[in-house]
Amino acid sequence: MTRLGAVITEAIVIHYGRDEFLRRVAHPFWFQSFGSVMGMDWHSSGITTSVIGALKRGLTPMSHELGIHVCGGRGQNSRKTPGELMAIGERTGLDGDALAGASRLVAKVDSAAVQDGFNLYLHGFIVTDDGKWVVVQQGMNDARRQARRYHWLSEGMTSFVNSPHAAIEGQETGDIVNLADRRAEASRSGQLDLLETLGPDRIVREVIALEPQKPRKLPIQPMLPHLIMPEHHDVREEDVNMKRLHGAIAAAAERGPKDFEHLLMTPGVGARTVRALAMVAEVVHGAPCRFSDPARFSLAHGGKDRHPFPVPLKVYDETIKVMKSAVGKARLGRDEELDALRRLDHQARMMERYATGPDLKEIVAGEFSRSHEWGGRSVFGFEPPEDNDARLKG
Repeated sequence: MTRLGAVITEAIVIHYGRDEFLRRVAHPFWFQSFGSVMGMDWHSSGITTSVIGALKRGLTPMSHELGIHVCGGRGQNSRKTPGELMAIGERTGLDGDALAGASRLVAKVDSAAVQDGFNLYLHGFIVTDDGKWVVVQQGMNDARRQARRYHWLSEGMTSFVNSPHAAIEGQETGDIVNLADRRAEASRSGQLDLLETLGPDRIVREVIALEPQKPRKLPIQPMLPHLIMPEHHDVREEDVNMKRLHGAIAAAAERGPKDFEHLLMTPGVGARTVRALAMVAEVVHGAPCRFSDPARFSLAHGGKDRHPFPVPLKVYDETIKVMKSAVGKARLGRDEELDALRRLDHQARMMERYATGPDLKEIVAGEFSRSHEWGGRSVFGFEPPEDNDARLKG
């Protein structure tokens, strides 16, 4: 995940710039799809920890070249974020104090101003050399065993307490008190006035008197991307836009032989790797509307929990090899390999209009049948060879 996440990031920066990469990270559907294409459990809250961790490990060695710095993480690492930002400020000339203050304020808003039953345990802060940043935080509701993710983007944000979120991902758990909502401005002003005129002791007495009354529930913020993931672990047909999946499979068969034989010339790259690359190419080039079904991207490299199938390590390594070759040559001004990936993505969008193919169960069954051959591995270990005799008897 570290190697693939880093090279996908490089490809996005080469094509679209650092600002666009930050916008992608701030979009919950793209973020979930990004983690899925890297082989993390497609439905899991662990995607957040894994993606932030992989980016931190993968991008830190090239931070001087890319101008992207990843700070924070889970648990104790989250509390180190202000110090990391101060150090980045010293190296780059950015205002480290201001960045550290932004980090603390973002964490305070989602832990105190937004009271929704989720306790923060992860804080990831990504900043570029020109001072723009994106924050991804995650909280956990232990009783419900559910997570909620909060996305922030500095671009276009005018206030930390006036509807500052770029997106929120997660299910509602009862009444939510959100003093960072733009409609809560009167409440925020009133609280300041009360503090000045009544003092804290009088306010506590008033709160106790009002406690039996439940606050009026506000509607969800309009136009805010809101991703809710299902509880089931397996990938089901209703989780996948099959037209898009069939388009990617058809494009790999159609475009692969034309481009990859002559342009990439990477030994060992077969049809299965081209299929994975078609989905990687969509993560690089796709518009936000393309990521409404994050489960589809788990069909590129499977999942570490065997859903939808074990990670085919040989295919995964070939994907990384192709992407590194394309990005490395693009740095030298030779864009033909990255252009081939862009054509593959374009072909997939064209072919999804009329392409048909097997249903999801057949696709997954085919992956399992060749899993051992492709180096299939999950948290349960390597996949054994398929027992053909047992399969025939069954």
